[in-house]
Amino acid sequence: MKINLLTYLCFIGVSVNFCANAQRSLEADLNKLFAGTPDFSGVVLIADKGKPIYEKAFGYKRFETKAPLATSSIFELASVSKQFTAMTIMMLKQAGKLGYDDPVEKYIPGLPYPGITIRHLLNHTSGLPDYQDVMDQHWDKSKVANNADNIAYLIQYHPARLFEPGAKYTYSNTGYMLLASITEKASGQDFIEFCRTRIFKPLGMTHTDIRTREEKLKLADVAWGHMYVADKKRYVQADSFPEFNYAIWLGNRKGPGRISSTAEDLLKWDRALYTNNLVSQQTLAEAFTPAKLNNGSLTSYGFGWELSKSEKLGRIVWHDGDNPGYKTQITRYIDADKTVIVLCNNAHEKLPSILKTIDTLLGR
Repeated sequence: MKINLLTYLCFIGVSVNFCANAQRSLEADLNKLFAGTPDFSGVVLIADKGKPIYEKAFGYKRFETKAPLATSSIFELASVSKQFTAMTIMMLKQAGKLGYDDPVEKYIPGLPYPGITIRHLLNHTSGLPDYQDVMDQHWDKSKVANNADNIAYLIQYHPARLFEPGAKYTYSNTGYMLLASITEKASGQDFIEFCRTRIFKPLGMTHTDIRTREEKLKLADVAWGHMYVADKKRYVQADSFPEFNYAIWLGNRKGPGRISSTAEDLLKWDRALYTNNLVSQQTLAEAFTPAKLNNGSLTSYGFGWELSKSEKLGRIVWHDGDNPGYKTQITRYIDADKTVIVLCNNAHEKLPSILKTIDTLLGR
């Protein structure tokens, strides 16, 4: 069948107009969504094949001063950090420095939980107890704990394991704290420096780092986490509440969280995951593969990523984060090459419904 040039150009024109109209419709629907949630504070970035099609900031960096957020503002990622921790392990595996089925005691001698492998840590099937509970009970909270302290207290107080390794999936911050320490042992490099020199800098993530509280205080564009206080009928900075001080006295932990970043830097991370810049696509594929339990059943978690599927958009990998005052999520529709990044600094209760609506709009 022959198609003349004029017909072809008309076809292209119709396609461009259709896409432009669809994007305007999406933008209008998203604007309506956030107009209906006027107290939402955060940054929303939605990209199609790496190109932002919606990027806006809402709310404040500090509610007391009403300093407005910008799309370049820096947020605590909380557990979104885990995908970076998993990446350090994958990079070392690809380099032949470790194996996923290596026993954890090879890298952390004296840990009183035999039979656990690096793979168990990566996919939350280790059965390890929560290190934060141990530290909360026994740690001198006038001091700031690091991974070595956390490990020493797990060894000293030896709380019971939750289940046998591989028996089931239970989300574990302890596992990802240990993974960061394994990265240090296998690489001979501090975990923070490894992330800086091997991930953040090579990808041009210039606003991303693992920062102390003191370092964040020196930055002008940090989005501080806030909690709503019903009695005061206003949002209050989360670190003013004593019950959330664990973010301070566990402030030197590495692995489960603590990366702070921007939406635009996270989009750079997203794009790198479609390349071989950090690890090969073959290596990366295992991060997006569900874990198999001892009974042969599969979980919905890979290496630092939750796994799901959309009937219209195909495979989805995602992770959320939750720190005092923060709720964050990155969702990657890896077949459709669409990306949703939402960074919220007032832990808004409607965030789950906002994310669900965005998913619906993208899949229509």
